[in-house]
Amino acid sequence: MTDLDAESGRDFKGLDAHEAQQALAEELGAETDEQETVSEEQDDGETEAIADWSEEDIADHCRMVEALLFAAAEPLDQRTIAGRLPAGADIPAIIDRLTEDYAGRGVTLQKIDKKWRFVTASDVAHVLEIEKVAPRRLSRAALETLAIIAYHQPCTRADIEDVRGVQVAKGSLDQLLEIGWVKMRGKRQDTPGRPTLYGTTEDFLQHFGLETVTDLPGLADLKAAGLLDARLPPGFAVPSPVDGDDADEAEDGDEEGEFVQDFHEESSDETADA
Repeated sequence: MTDLDAESGRDFKGLDAHEAQQALAEELGAETDEQETVSEEQDDGETEAIADWSEEDIADHCRMVEALLFAAAEPLDQRTIAGRLPAGADIPAIIDRLTEDYAGRGVTLQKIDKKWRFVTASDVAHVLEIEKVAPRRLSRAALETLAIIAYHQPCTRADIEDVRGVQVAKGSLDQLLEIGWVKMRGKRQDTPGRPTLYGTTEDFLQHFGLETVTDLPGLADLKAAGLLDARLPPGFAVPSPVDGDDADEAEDGDEEGEFVQDFHEESSDETADA
């Protein structure tokens, strides 16, 4: 008890054990009250420190938080923001001020799960949308079909299958028609069922830098480019493409000739009956 007496400054001499214990408890309670008083004074000091920030300081703090939120790859919480600002900065007040400043602008401050981030205002988000045509590669079957049509036009589906040796998938022709490199060029009049004829379009010529289909590479050009084997099978030949307009005229001419012939035959029959 001697050491405790010396440290506390109290005189416990002449007290029994119960009285000494009660006196010690009072001493310890007084020390606790003193520590709480010191903590409260420190808290008051911090509050005063926040309140002592000048308007210029608060404006600088707002700019700092603004920069942090703009540069952040993900939303930031209050602790993260406070760790980057001067000690004692009033983060809630800064967040409130930024929220008010950005209200109604193209970019707004949004709170998500106790975190903040800048987002595009919903009413102007449409201006950030960009429509872009994604290039789509043609399948091998579509490329072969396109090459056959280019060199054998106008040709039917049966013609394409005869050259390829396999049945033409509907998707291949649909894909070529969709991108605008192939179009329908009427019907073949001299074939039962009058099958549809296909030929290339002006978009096809523009894409491949051709003036007409007659500018397509011939047998010698394909050999020189290494696209054909030097030893070709007997009878192999590369057809000379016919311009689509010429082919259309030929088809129309055949149909017109057939009509005129039928008309004259009917006239002859009527004359004979008369």
